[in-house]
Amino acid sequence: MFTRSFRIAAFALAALVTGTHAAHAAEGLPLERWRSYAGVSWEPAQGGADPAPFAGSVGAPIAGIHFDAQGQAYVSTPRLISTAAPATLSRLDLSVRSGPARLSAFPSLTGNATTAAPEQTLRNVLGFHVDRRNGWLWALDMGFIAGESEAPAGAQKVLVLDLKTGRTVKRIPLDGVADRKGSFLNDIAVDERRRVAYISDSGMRSAPDNMVGVIVLDFASGQARRVLDRHPALQIEREVKVVSHGAEVWAGNPLLIGINGIALSPDGRTLYWTVTTGTRAHAIPTAILRQADASAAQVDAAVRDLGPVGGNTDGIVTDAKGALYITDVTRNGIVKYDPRTNTMALIASDDGVHWPDTPALLPGGDLVFTSSALNDHFAGAVKSGAERYELWRLPLGARKASTR
Repeated sequence: MFTRSFRIAAFALAALVTGTHAAHAAEGLPLERWRSYAGVSWEPAQGGADPAPFAGSVGAPIAGIHFDAQGQAYVSTPRLISTAAPATLSRLDLSVRSGPARLSAFPSLTGNATTAAPEQTLRNVLGFHVDRRNGWLWALDMGFIAGESEAPAGAQKVLVLDLKTGRTVKRIPLDGVADRKGSFLNDIAVDERRRVAYISDSGMRSAPDNMVGVIVLDFASGQARRVLDRHPALQIEREVKVVSHGAEVWAGNPLLIGINGIALSPDGRTLYWTVTTGTRAHAIPTAILRQADASAAQVDAAVRDLGPVGGNTDGIVTDAKGALYITDVTRNGIVKYDPRTNTMALIASDDGVHWPDTPALLPGGDLVFTSSALNDHFAGAVKSGAERYELWRLPLGARKASTR
């Protein structure tokens, strides 16, 4: 099995084995299993037949997903359990609905190599952002890969890549604001107009006293600052247990995840986040985070508690109207937070969803999220060849633009 730190760090990785059915949300919206993949493959199809699945598919689950303006999907397959996957960031062919997920390495196989200079290539990506305004992809590289006790020097970074060409637009190092042993650079939210990124550091490799924090990154200057370092609103709630499908995840060896999901309001003025080993959502005005001379006390005072979500959480995203959508891993669905009324409600849930992970919006506004059976995966209950990686969809926008 894995060491305790790697089991904690690999919270987003798993497989999903379920039947096919649809459920209806509390608001009457159908939650549907949109794509269901038997493993992954980076091989081209031959003669119209499905390519052979990658032999190590069970160690390369689809965790993150985002879409460009044309509906092209990009996915991350983090190297938290195995280093065998040829890529950690790829394009996904959505025209294929089943069989192995057909992936093509982005920006290239060479650009995903683990044997090259660690500051130059993508080694281990979980969170990333597709920037439709500037035509870029902001890839957050955690730096370490499976089997490494710390990230090599220069490996923790953000690579800003051109979506059309794959060339590196900018490389921004993070070693100065993240700990090479204790940090877990989880997710990234980008203010595309201001070209400022916000990164959640879950600090899981330093659990139980997680080195949590938020990193503020400015594209123009290439500078990064750490704020809210070890702030209680980002830290695990010690009395809280992570529950999925009615059972504690890793009972006796608890899952300890601090700040995880991170998202911006459409105007970029508010940053939201959730804590997985916790129960609540929080927010802060981004103006105070961008103010380099703001004191720690001023930043701390600006944090706002939005109240309980209802279950343990993972990823979050906002829509064009400012509503916040939160994946609820305890109740197998999606929670909606309305900032106008300060209310939260579970709007979609299905027992077929196991560990809803990253939510993202299609160009037409529909919500798509990945899901994974975390506890089954790490308990060894999902065997090689039996893994399934699935995408679920909640129609929120115009169906005609939702890339069927």
